[in-house]
Amino acid sequence: MQRTEKFLKEAGTYYLATVDGDQPRVRPFGTINCFEGKLYIQTGKSKDVSKQIHANPKAEICAFMNGEWLRVACELVEDDRREARQSMLDAYPSLQNMYSADDGNTEVFYLKDATATFSSFTHAPEVEKF
Repeated sequence: MQRTEKFLKEAGTYYLATVDGDQPRVRPFGTINCFEGKLYIQTGKSKDVSKQIHANPKAEICAFMNGEWLRVACELVEDDRREARQSMLDAYPSLQNMYSADDGNTEVFYLKDATATFSSFTHAPEVEKF
């Protein structure tokens, strides 16, 4: 999990894929935070991505950096505890201009049953499961 977290933080931007009915949806994300031994992402409940995750929690994350790419297949599980939301906001102070732990909109999801595959054109894929 540590290698996945490090890669996503260093990449800065990753792309989250969800499903909307039978249509894939992909958008840029930038939040990744380790809290209580799990990796978390953050979004707002008012966004379409939140509705898509609640309807179908299977998702994939993809990032590219320095000739290597990472794909993470996982299930996203909401953690509705204030402590989890606040941990994310503490890790990303710039989010506090738009979100707060008690605003009724901020939500965080942890990656469950994740398979992270690190790939490049110069080495065989390497897998990290968590």
